[in-house]
Amino acid sequence: MILPFLLLVALVLGIDQLSKYIIRANFRPNESLPVINSVFHLTYVNNPGAAFGLLAYKTPVFIGVTLLVAVIILVAYRFLPPGRILLRLALALMLGGALGNLIDRLRFGYVVDFLDFRIWPVFNLADMAIVSGVILLCWELLGPAGEQGKSL
Repeated sequence: MILPFLLLVALVLGIDQLSKYIIRANFRPNESLPVINSVFHLTYVNNPGAAFGLLAYKTPVFIGVTLLVAVIILVAYRFLPPGRILLRLALALMLGGALGNLIDRLRFGYVVDFLDFRIWPVFNLADMAIVSGVILLCWELLGPAGEQGKSL
């Protein structure tokens, strides 16, 4: 059952890294392209911090935390009971996203962000995977008793 999990992690990681490569190859830092004027832009930002640029230039801390989180996710996955599909999906999304941003930090010392909705700080696909995974995790763990583990 680990193979589908690892394939999803690899898919999230691959899509994230490909999207960041395309942005880096076609944009200069801080360059923006309106997709839907005043609503959605592609804006290339080098983010040396965490969410919202917090704790900028604390790269070693972020690398350490990400490695710890990755180990926790892998250990947690090992102990999941069969049939917890949404929980497995949540962990795969979080791990794939975390690894995508980890690769950026190791390669560049910052994370490449580019999705800009103008009312929220610029983010990337790895961030979306992490947030989606956290939402699924909360849904599964905090949902009504007896409902956990059911698939969509």
